[in-house]
Amino acid sequence: MHFIAPLLAGLLFALGLGLAGMTVPSRVLAFLEFRDPALLLTMGAAVVVTFVGFPLVLRRGRPLLGPKFYLPTRSDLDRPLVVGAALFGLGWGLVGLCPGPALTGLVAGDPRQWLFVAAMLAGMALHRWIERRP
Repeated sequence: MHFIAPLLAGLLFALGLGLAGMTVPSRVLAFLEFRDPALLLTMGAAVVVTFVGFPLVLRRGRPLLGPKFYLPTRSDLDRPLVVGAALFGLGWGLVGLCPGPALTGLVAGDPRQWLFVAAMLAGMALHRWIERRP
């Protein structure tokens, strides 16, 4: 039963991505090229909810459905973080997709999104393989 809350949160996130149009690469690219400001409203709403909601939730001391909050403790910037952020930005800018919307968009059956997810999984496997090498 411990998977119900994350499943519901993921479904809600996917619904929001779909309703906002973030699963449509051409719309995301139009946003990145400053031709469609609609996603800016979506991002702005998310930022407001986060800035208001995050402190309220943290005041609780622990989550409703878990033993404790799992928050990041590192604040430094290292090479893997910068390279990963650059790859994320390149992928987003070149094809208009990032992992969340791409996974959500799989239900539409667009072969380009299936290809993106396959490439993303291959990249993750390659990274794991490189990290395990002596």
